[in-house]
Amino acid sequence: MNQRAMIAATALTVMSMGLLAVPAAAQEKEKCFGISKAGQNDCASAFGTHSCAGQSKVDMDKTEWKYVAKGTCKDMKGLSADEAKKMKM
Repeated sequence: MNQRAMIAATALTVMSMGLLAVPAAAQEKEKCFGISKAGQNDCASAFGTHSCAGQSKVDMDKTEWKYVAKGTCKDMKGLSADEAKKMKM
């Protein structure tokens, strides 16, 4: 195979891999509370203990959340935002 054909084949492969990833990225997401490991939360704590991703201190803290595919939170034993707020009260 000549160099030009090899470059074209590589470029085609890379482009097609990018197209396959689009549906997963476009999938609807929801916040799921109580499933993240320490340091693996997606954003600020629900109750203001910190304001950034990756700052949770405890595994499975009910005030910390991660984005998950819509409809999968309950399968992971997680809580919705409303459920997490009720538990804090």
